Amino acid sequence: MEFTDLSNRVLGCAIEVHRNVGPGLLESAYEQCLAHEFKLQRIAFHLQHPLPVEYKGIRLDCGYRVDVLVEGRIILELKSVESLLGIHEAQLLTYMRLADIRHGFLINFNVKRLKDGLKSFVF
Repeated sequence: MEFTDLSNRVLGCAIEVHRNVGPGLLESAYEQCLAHEFKLQRIAFHLQHPLPVEYKGIRLDCGYRVDVLVEGRIILELKSVESLLGIHEAQLLTYMRLADIRHGFLINFNVKRLKDGLKSFVF
């Protein structure tokens, strides 16, 4: 499967979740709904994937967790907030750097149209 195909499938799952449950739920509910949708679509994923911090040659378990890691290639940072802030973007970009993952989606489910709550980052 091409990377772009996986990205499209992931977005399709997020849209399906939002279409079925709408805005206004807690982030944890969207995470569980998305996990179910990924299972239905046979997309491999890990919820709350541990993310250690490497500092000067040592590995520190600081309790950071990626909301969803999809097939070891895409990080999803899920939100259910009034609006996305710069700190949310910084969080995702830092997680991508620490995990050496080149693609991530910041998804705010607390919007009328999911495309208004979606940001993609690639480096």
